[in-house]
Amino acid sequence: YSLWSAVGLSIMIAVGAANFDALLAGAHEMDRHFREAPLARNLPVLLGMIGIWYRNFFGLQSYLVAPYSEALHFLPSYLQQLEMESNGKQARLDGAYVDYATSAVTWGEPGTNGQHAFFQMLHQGPTIVPIDFIAVLTPEHPLVSHHPKLLANCFAQSEALMLGRTEEEARKVAGADKPELVPHLVFPGNRPSTTLLLDSLTARSLGALIALYEHKVLVQAAVWNINPFDQWGVELGKILGKVVEADLTNPAFDANKHDSSTSALIERARRAAQRD
Repeated sequence: YSLWSAVGLSIMIAVGAANFDALLAGAHEMDRHFREAPLARNLPVLLGMIGIWYRNFFGLQSYLVAPYSEALHFLPSYLQQLEMESNGKQARLDGAYVDYATSAVTWGEPGTNGQHAFFQMLHQGPTIVPIDFIAVLTPEHPLVSHHPKLLANCFAQSEALMLGRTEEEARKVAGADKPELVPHLVFPGNRPSTTLLLDSLTARSLGALIALYEHKVLVQAAVWNINPFDQWGVELGKILGKVVEADLTNPAFDANKHDSSTSALIERARRAAQRD
């Protein structure tokens, strides 16, 4: 949520004031949409409630973001922090502990890589993972002839996830001489996905896309009654890290200060440092 503030100065220096202004303008358009659009047509509300539906009613543990644009390569990493640092909470606004699931595990990478890495699991694994596909209709690169193939793969993945392949269809693919392949050619289908289409990838559309996910996270935080704007979960590790860092070089290191596992790790690192 901080890139729109003074923290975004580094972005403005990197991309120029005009591009940064366009980024802000796109985000502002999504802000207005979130504030003014009716709930039934409100994109952040719809995305947020779909996530609630799969997380809290279906009990699904994770969801995937698969942009079909190499220029959006780092978007899944950004959304990992946005989703899990904001809503990976156990305490409600009133201080009571939740008795329901909050943030799902958020992960992903460009679909062109994912198709040959983890899409096997998405299509035929027993674990259902909702997916957000993101595609750009007009390419931002000069390889215009390649772009229809990219879009075709994106759209085909969502179709395959939804429809699957029946056993009867698998038998036709396997042929009469390979019946043993049938179980491996069946796709269960009914795997949920959402496809977001950008007319083009510009600073303005990127700003709107980022703001869309920010507001989605806010919607879910409101439903879960948690504060998405703090990160207390990172504090304990930092505090203990300072103690461990001191013990890595402390000649009078006391192994009893830590649990046996941590002490063993510290001792191993100390021995390695002494060899160096």
